Amino acid sequence: MGSCKPQQEHVHGPIIIGAGPSGLAVAACLSEHKVPFVILERSNCIASLWQHKTYDRLKLHLPKQFCELPLKGFPHNFPKYPTKYQFISYMESYASHFNIHPRFNQTVETAHFDKGSQLWLVRTQHCELLSPWLVVATGENAEPVLPRIHGMDHFSGSIAHTSVYKSGSEYRNQKVLVIGCGNSGMEVSLDLCRHNASPYMVARNTVHVLPREMFGFSTFGIAMALYKWFPIKVVDKILLLVTNFMLGNTNHYGIKRPKTGPIELKLATGKTPVLDVGQVAQIKCGNIKVMEGVKEITRKGAKFMDGQEKEFDAIILATGYKSNVPTWLKGCDFFTEDGMPKTPFPHGWKGEQGLYTVGFTRRGIQGTSCDAIKIAEDIASQWRTVENKNQCNSHIILLTS
Repeated sequence: MGSCKPQQEHVHGPIIIGAGPSGLAVAACLSEHKVPFVILERSNCIASLWQHKTYDRLKLHLPKQFCELPLKGFPHNFPKYPTKYQFISYMESYASHFNIHPRFNQTVETAHFDKGSQLWLVRTQHCELLSPWLVVATGENAEPVLPRIHGMDHFSGSIAHTSVYKSGSEYRNQKVLVIGCGNSGMEVSLDLCRHNASPYMVARNTVHVLPREMFGFSTFGIAMALYKWFPIKVVDKILLLVTNFMLGNTNHYGIKRPKTGPIELKLATGKTPVLDVGQVAQIKCGNIKVMEGVKEITRKGAKFMDGQEKEFDAIILATGYKSNVPTWLKGCDFFTEDGMPKTPFPHGWKGEQGLYTVGFTRRGIQGTSCDAIKIAEDIASQWRTVENKNQCNSHIILLTS
């Protein structure tokens, strides 16, 4: 017997793919415009990355006012830097408030624009959906990046990506190699210290480490305030001057700074500076040891670029995430091979033929909110035109029948 053709469904409004913060933000803004929508989510819950793939001690890196979704802020009793559990509860109440009900366990296999019908055809394992509008909200962090390092297959200990790391309690009294020195690598290393493990962190690339706060104020908030008045290079010089005063020269501890300033680098490439919440102090006193790049993994440990060789009980890959858009969005050249919009922020939110993207700005939830508002307004204006046309046609049919 041949396989049954999937059931087809014409969606009255846009199809949104992904029920993370980006998808929820667009859905909420569409709700305000009274535009119906369907959200497809591959997992069994909203914000699955936050719920399933983050470590226990994670807190927002920025103050809550910089991490709010459109139209509804955090509860007043939340701390300045909410925990991951508080952020999840905020998103759940957000979805409830705007009556957002994603269709869970719906993995999109393919999506393409059908020129014949002038509609987007989205195929999941269960059905086919058609709509004039497609909102790609799967974001920059859809899949973990798993590097292939020579010798990995022969390592006798455990190898895990930070997406499955929960707590340093699993690594108590172990020597752990942490590959990556971004926010995840730094925070996991700090968490391991607090559970009496011995982290060795690989800092192959340059990275800016800034204090999370300067003189009691958020470093990010200070940077944004200064940016309104001064050129970006001046802002970066001020930040680095204060950072050197507060943290010292990180080059002395193996953490090399890029030549480009932290905010300029963030805006140009999306590379986020690490915000220090105690890691630098642990590096200074030797509890977190900084290593050069890994040359190869051995059965009992690793060889490093500087000639050192050490034994380890476990390896943690703090190597980040990537977009998965190219694996399912077909016949579309709006995205690069890396799954990011080719058009840079602030114009990357809208493609052609009813295609929209949200969560790809490399500017966190602020960038997402900005794009979500624009997307909803753009779709709403088209949707009202279509609705008015349909109503006119209905009246004509009634009058001629």
